[in-house]
Formats: sequence, structure tokens, C-alpha cells
Amino acid sequence: LTLYFLSFCLPACCSAWLCEAQIEFKRVAEENVTLPCHHHLGLLEQGSLDIEWLLHISETVQKAVITYSGGRVYDDLNQEQKGRVSFTSNFLAGDASLHIISLQSSDAGTYICKVKKAGQYEWVHITLNVRKPSKPKCWLEGELLEGKDLFLQCRSASGTEPISYRWQRLSEERRAEHLPPNSRVNISNPGQVLLKNLTQLSTGLYQCVATNEAGQESCALQVTVQRAQNIGMIAGAVCGVLLGLSLLFLVVRLTIRRKEKKRYEEEEAPNEIREDAEAPKAHLVKPSSSSSGSRSSRSGSSSTRSTANSASRSQRTLSTEATPHLTPPQYGQRQEHRREPEPRKADPSAGRMGAPAVMVPAQSRAFQTV
Repeated sequence: LTLYFLSFCLPACCSAWLCEAQIEFKRVAEENVTLPCHHHLGLLEQGSLDIEWLLHISETVQKAVITYSGGRVYDDLNQEQKGRVSFTSNFLAGDASLHIISLQSSDAGTYICKVKKAGQYEWVHITLNVRKPSKPKCWLEGELLEGKDLFLQCRSASGTEPISYRWQRLSEERRAEHLPPNSRVNISNPGQVLLKNLTQLSTGLYQCVATNEAGQESCALQVTVQRAQNIGMIAGAVCGVLLGLSLLFLVVRLTIRRKEKKRYEEEEAPNEIREDAEAPKAHLVKPSSSSSGSRSSRSGSSSTRSTANSASRSQRTLSTEATPHLTPPQYGQRQEHRREPEPRKADPSAGRMGAPAVMVPAQSRAFQTV
């Protein structure tokens, strides 16, 4: 967009013409622009043609953008604009315009075009303003529950000021509608709208439109008001599911531990040897009064040995019954069978003393098990 154009030419000595023109352009970032620079020095046959574009940053600082000198173009003089600047195709014939693609904010400023040939000069001053689009960002502040208040926020962080904001509601056909009656626009900050005392009628799609010199951009928010009881039911259901899962995990855990404990007890029980088993008690039987002293003596000696042997056998028998799995397979083969005592012959001395001779096995006379 060209706002104004001013040109004038002044006569100078040596038939040199000094021509100056000043133009202003306004463009949006990411667009392309062509800054015009036309000259008449290309028609001259004598001398070489020099073209130079400069970007005026301050009163004392200038940056070279692109130049033509000695029959060669230099377009990599400025690192920020490298690869984005070029001359038009017929710059030698009289059109030395500068073409810039994908405009950036750093491209804004005053450009100076200088053309020199055979002692004559022509130049142009062009002011370029790069406008940033006002792409806004929308967000919600508050709870989407009936009876609550909700704020609609809209702001453009990178757009060129001034920026104006406008909120509107969109229908299902995407047509713009007025805001609900319970809405309030912040006068000091038009990008903020308050929806008071939310109801089901507040549900809908809301759009914010931001406008500046570069044009207008928009963003939208979906507002869905929820009932309070529905929230409570959903929260209760979630808590119930979590509690049920926790109880199920606990039951499975206890069952696994009980099985492990039972298996451990079954493996350890055969290795425990009961040491508190007592041998059966044996009671001695008094010898018959009709037996002689010598028979009593032999009988007592035999009874003592028989008692000891019986106690030893009883202890081994109880130990074997207590730990059957520890008994080696060869135990039955190594065990010696006890021979029954042979009947004793009648004592001759006892017959002479008048007592009847009775043959009694030694084990019967030794003890009697109760």
C-alpha cells in the first residue's frame, strides 16, 4: 500500500541530475514486497553502471542489502536477508527494483536505492512497515458447573498494536450471534468476557475476533455446562471402582500368602523330629515265694538284662514310628531278631527243698506290662 509518493530533480554542475523519491509501504509479515527503483542511466553508453540498496537503521548505521558492481551481483551482504532479496530481471535497462520475499519484522525500516553511472546519480528513499498479524489465543478461567461464573479470555501476544477484540457466539451453522444475557464484557479489557451464573443455555461455541492494521484473526472456545449432581455421581462411581479394585487386590494377595505358608509348613514338617516321646513304663513282678534263693538271684540278673533290652527296643520302635521316612531301607535287614529264651531246667536244689519245679520263661518272670 503506497501512502504517498514524492519526487523531485535538481540540476547540478557537469550536467548531473540528482533525483530523489520517497515512498512508504505497509505489508504484513510473511508476505512478499517489491520496492521500486527506476533509473535512466542504463541508456548511457559510456561508463560502468553501479547499483546499491542500503537499509537505514539509525542516523549513523546502514546495512548493505544488495549491490551490482563490475558486472556482478552481490546478494549475500546481509545475513538476515540472505537468500530473500534479489533484483528484477531488467535492472540494467532501467528497473533496479528490490524484491523481498517472506517478510520479517527485521525487514522494516528505510531503504535507499542508489544508481551511479558516468558521474551521474539517482536515488530513491522507501519506508517499509511490516505489520504482524494479530493471531489471538483463547482460554477459559473458572468451573463449567451450573451456578458458577466463567471467564472467557482472548489476547494476541505478537500482533502489532493497536488491536481490537470482539467476542461473539456462533450458531450450529457458524453464524455470528449475540452473547447470552448473563454475559458481561470488561470495558477496560475487551478481550475478557464474564459469564455469570452458568445455565444449560450458556452452552455453545464462542469466538474472539482480533483486528489490527494487518487484518483480523480469530480463535474459538467450546463451553459445555455440566450439572452438579452428574459430577457427584461420576466421582462416586470412580471412587467405588477404585475401592473394589483395592479389595480385590488385597484378597488375591492374602490368598497367595496363605498358600505359600501352607506349602512351607508341608515341606518343613517331615524334618522335625519329635524328641518328647517317652518310652513305655515297665513294672517288675515280684518273684514267687516258693522260689529258692539261687533261682531268685539268677532270675533277678536275667530280669535286669531283659528289662534293659526291652527298653532299648521300645525306644527304637518309637523313634522309628515317629520318623518313618528317615529310616534307611536296610534297617529291617540289619535288625537282629531276638531269640526267645529257652526254658530253664528245674533246679535240683529246689526239688530237695520241697518246692514244685515250674519252668517259666525268663521274660514272663521279668516284668509284666500294664
